[in-house]
Amino acid sequence: MAVGAVPQIKIFDTTLRDGEQSPGCSMNLNEKIEVAKQLERLNVDVIEAGFAIASPGDLAAIQAIAKQIKGCTIASLARALTKDIDQAWEAVRAAESPRIHTFIATSDVHMQYKLRKSPEQVLEQAEAMVKYAKKYVSDVQFSAEDATRSNKEFLYRIFEAVIKAGATVINIPDTVGYTTPWEFTQLICDIKNNVPNIDQAAIAVHCHDDLGLAVANTMAAVRAGVKQIECTINGIGERAGNAALEEIVMGLVTREDFYNVSCSVDTTQIYRSSKLVANLTGSVVQANKAIVGANAFAHESGIHQHGVLANERTYEIMTPYSIGLPKGRMILGKHSGRHAFEDRLVSLGYNLNKEQLEQAFEQFKVLADKKKVVADEDLEALVQQKTILVPEIYVLDHFVINSGNSITSTAAVKLSYMGMTKEAVSTGDGPIDAAFRAIDLIVGLEFSLESFALNSVTEGKDAQGEVMVRIVKNDRIYIGRGLSIDIIEASIKAYLNAINKMIDELQLAKRVEPDG
Repeated sequence: MAVGAVPQIKIFDTTLRDGEQSPGCSMNLNEKIEVAKQLERLNVDVIEAGFAIASPGDLAAIQAIAKQIKGCTIASLARALTKDIDQAWEAVRAAESPRIHTFIATSDVHMQYKLRKSPEQVLEQAEAMVKYAKKYVSDVQFSAEDATRSNKEFLYRIFEAVIKAGATVINIPDTVGYTTPWEFTQLICDIKNNVPNIDQAAIAVHCHDDLGLAVANTMAAVRAGVKQIECTINGIGERAGNAALEEIVMGLVTREDFYNVSCSVDTTQIYRSSKLVANLTGSVVQANKAIVGANAFAHESGIHQHGVLANERTYEIMTPYSIGLPKGRMILGKHSGRHAFEDRLVSLGYNLNKEQLEQAFEQFKVLADKKKVVADEDLEALVQQKTILVPEIYVLDHFVINSGNSITSTAAVKLSYMGMTKEAVSTGDGPIDAAFRAIDLIVGLEFSLESFALNSVTEGKDAQGEVMVRIVKNDRIYIGRGLSIDIIEASIKAYLNAINKMIDELQLAKRVEPDG
């Protein structure tokens, strides 16, 4: 390291594994690949692409990501079991830099009630499974689940054993979000001082937000000298979620003078990453969320506005441009050409291929005929809808609605399916319910609608409506998204989007089922 250089800390992103475990945040194969590509642009060091043994879909997604993503380590989670580790290796073997991440619980409550094993049995299993993973890859990460509620002496012993067995990273998870920054700092220091071979492995941390301290605990760990921090985009994850990547990274960048470390993340990709994950998972970012919330750089107070106009540094400790928010706004309308359209997309952080650009431009022209001004938010919504490849098994041909406050709503819907058209008519409690019932008659599958949400993409009477639906089949949630100035059309598109994802996954499951 050059004299005066700031040491680097690794960013381990687990949006596709722990983040996807957040209720209702499941993604399909193409969506996971799109998120992985964005994480590659974000320049994170490690992408935990999934839990290979969890399902055939998880395995397929990790394999696809391992083949396509370059410049990042690709990891798969595995319990400390041979079958899990075998499957993890199958998942990551094509990666440029593969990692197997194995774990076992180490707290008394977990060992007694979940594992039903003694501490000695757990230690022996952990050591054996790290050795087993090592025969596949040189890079093996070991996590002591529920470490912050574990006996310290036992942690010292198990970490020493797994490092001796070949672990290159040892992870200290605050699995249930129980610890505090002061306790966590002390735990890390105690581990560094009491594990004799600790210098042979990098120390990592993984914090949950049950008490609202995930980011604070992670930053305390940075000060304590850890080498890797685990996080997710928008802080999504089980229960209250994980430490938020955008908050950690901008904390490191903004207060480098205090933390004295840097990371490789391209901060100008943060805003786009946040929007992408929010749109794909249907997990809305709260307006006052740090860094990426709608109000993060808004100033309503007259005193604040005056100060910012005089000098941005009065109330902005970071610039909106540093996270990828555009510097200026170019008005686009129906007379705008392809060059202006493409230039605006590039300024928003989108680099589409020729086919994607052509499709997006055609949709833009259709939208521009209906709206006088097409805003950046319209473009983002349009592009994100078009760049995620969802098999169009059922496609909307047309619909007719008859509705009012004194008659029963009726919908006639015609869909294209495998070169044919199918049509159905149904009544319902309102025009959208009637349309959904007509689609149900055509599709002929049993599932339930769990939630329906409608948001306005921009302000004004000509704003596009963005509809998000969640449907459930066999305890599996499928998220659909639709966009249109007509909210009934947006609703139908969202419903079909979710149905197409469901059918595609059901077909994939049938293809990978073992014979007999």
